[in-house]
Amino acid sequence: MGTVVTFDVRDPGVEAAAIDRAVDYLHDIDRRFSPYKPDSEVSRLMSGALDLDGASADVRWIMGLCDELARLTDGYFDARRFRRDGLPDPTGVVKGWAVEEAAFLLIDAGGANFAVNGGGDIVTRGSPEPGSGKPWRIGIQHPLERDRVATVVEVHDAAIATSGTYERGAHVVDPHTGLPATDLVSLTIVGSSLTYADAFATAAFAMGHAGPAWVARRGSHEAFGITADGRTIATSGFGRYGG
Repeated sequence: MGTVVTFDVRDPGVEAAAIDRAVDYLHDIDRRFSPYKPDSEVSRLMSGALDLDGASADVRWIMGLCDELARLTDGYFDARRFRRDGLPDPTGVVKGWAVEEAAFLLIDAGGANFAVNGGGDIVTRGSPEPGSGKPWRIGIQHPLERDRVATVVEVHDAAIATSGTYERGAHVVDPHTGLPATDLVSLTIVGSSLTYADAFATAAFAMGHAGPAWVARRGSHEAFGITADGRTIATSGFGRYGG
């Protein structure tokens, strides 16, 4: 879906075939969910050529998840309002979900120490040095100074998702106004679930300056953001990740 996924597996007992299965799974998700493929289920759903009742179980589940997220985020993540033509666009949550599902396949194969990175949406497990207790150290790209990181997140079993303007411009839209969200230039969410971290990063980014406070009220994730004028804002619990 227009991005690259990398697997960094530190468990010597995980066979290459397990990674192959995870890669094949992601290719299948791309085939069915990519908005860049005109014959994918999502493309046909977005164009109106496919009714939701005729879609696969995965697509119907994702659309149900999007409805749940619309409720959880007060409408700031709304797959049914992102597009001006009113047709649904669930792609804002698919990448995080797919990467998380690929990570579950590695866990099923015995993986306990790995990182999967799908275009900046990351799942980590264990340690980069199994048995050492050392955390994975994830650098968050500084959106205004491309030769440095904004912060480094230290985690073991965690999910990290970032929304920002530095790769694709002002592409996150506030569904309530229909205008691009411009208060922030980067917002990183850390928590246990990449599916939700990915969606919350989009929603909180659309909220602007109020986004991190909304994340804090949820109590399940932490946030670190950079405003358009270069200030940093974070939830009170973000510091436990080393930020």
